[in-house]
Amino acid sequence: MSPAINLKTVTNNVGWSVLAKTTTFGLKFVTVPLLARILSPEEFGVVAVAHTVVLFLTMVGSAGLAASLVLGRDLESETLHSVFWANLLMACALATGLYVWADILAELLGAADAAFLVRVMAFLIPIQLCGDVAYSLLARNMAFGKDATWSVLSESIGAMTALGLAFLGWGVWALVAQLFVSAVVRLAGLFYASRYRPRLVMSFGKLRGLAKFSLGVMGSEIFNFITFQSPLVIISRHLGLADAGAYSAANRFSSIPNQVVQSALMGVLFPAFSHMNEDRARRSHALMLSTQVSTVFLAPMMFGIWAIAEPGMLLIFGPQWAYAWPILGLLALSKGILTPCSTFIPYLKGAGQSNVLWWVAVIRAILVYGCVTYGVMTGGLVEAMIWLCVANALTLVGYSWAVFRTDGTAFLSGLYVTSRPMVTALIMAIAVRFLLDHIKEDVPSAVLQVIVCGLAGSIIYAILVLLTERELMRKLLQLLRKRQVPEASVGSGS
Repeated sequence: MSPAINLKTVTNNVGWSVLAKTTTFGLKFVTVPLLARILSPEEFGVVAVAHTVVLFLTMVGSAGLAASLVLGRDLESETLHSVFWANLLMACALATGLYVWADILAELLGAADAAFLVRVMAFLIPIQLCGDVAYSLLARNMAFGKDATWSVLSESIGAMTALGLAFLGWGVWALVAQLFVSAVVRLAGLFYASRYRPRLVMSFGKLRGLAKFSLGVMGSEIFNFITFQSPLVIISRHLGLADAGAYSAANRFSSIPNQVVQSALMGVLFPAFSHMNEDRARRSHALMLSTQVSTVFLAPMMFGIWAIAEPGMLLIFGPQWAYAWPILGLLALSKGILTPCSTFIPYLKGAGQSNVLWWVAVIRAILVYGCVTYGVMTGGLVEAMIWLCVANALTLVGYSWAVFRTDGTAFLSGLYVTSRPMVTALIMAIAVRFLLDHIKEDVPSAVLQVIVCGLAGSIIYAILVLLTERELMRKLLQLLRKRQVPEASVGSGS
């Protein structure tokens, strides 16, 4: 039986997820810069390209079936086992195809030298897909504390393995080993935490019952993947592995705030929204509140990275990567533009609107692919990132329209309320950037520049939020007071 969903349940699980992501953030904050100092941009680029293929096929192989397990009201063991074996059979087929056609795929991606890594990393696909059912059971039961524990453990062991091998001179294999070690440890942890044990049971009838929703989710995930990974492929094909490595390193670091906050929220909110399907008003209120809160926390992180990208790149990645600071800044800016969308995917999935999710993902993928390609062909890496910002701005408007229309919320008022914290964060970032330009000569140290600008940005943003988001602050204080009351639920407190 699924647990009751109330404010305490959601905040506890978000807390566990954020703790796990924060720990992962700490590891990446340390390991990515260290690895960047040991390894070359070409080595980062070749692994990034090979991993792109694996991630895409893993997403295809899951076919959205695991998400259906979270949404379903009652699950039978026959359904669980059928999904497990369907995932595993698909994973083995995809891994075999990837191994056989590795040379062709690597050539198509503009990285022929990555073919040998593509073959090796094909074995990641079955390892990753085997844990889908176990994770879905944890998510369905809102047991994110268990998932957080194993996520932290797997990422820690993987990161330490990569650093150890890199210092020993293993080069690109250090990054490959990190992926395999993390995947194996996480798989073992998911089975242990969920207590799920597969049995040799298969029912095509059960799979057909999940098909409609799962295919919509699969389609949206495929096009979301294209959105996230197509810039790397375009850059690799047209600008070379060195630029692909610069993009990959900057993208890894600029993605950390999203991985800490956004992915934690998305994982928890999907099952939470699915439990609210019988109460539309409560679900609508939860959508607006969660979107505002996530934007308040995420937007200043992303725009803040843009503001201090120049000294930040030098400080974190070292002199050999200093030239790529505009890439880091523009990537952070592009992600900051989308912060109001952080809750839209779990909302549409939880509401069972996989068809809307699919169409939005298709349009967004076309926008990103077209804009980045135009930027690469007419300029270079910096121009491509500028056009990525344009694509994301258009995505924000389109995504908001689709979600608010589904929810029955007025588009303009909904967009204004959810985007207001983003605008506030952007004003703060512009002020910090102005400050940085005026203290460069007097404060030549990159460390001091980051510290001074970080403190100034925090103060400016805090003042602006208190001036513009007083109603939200009052609402959050009310929810915090009610959190101790068992009956207090996610949608209350309006």
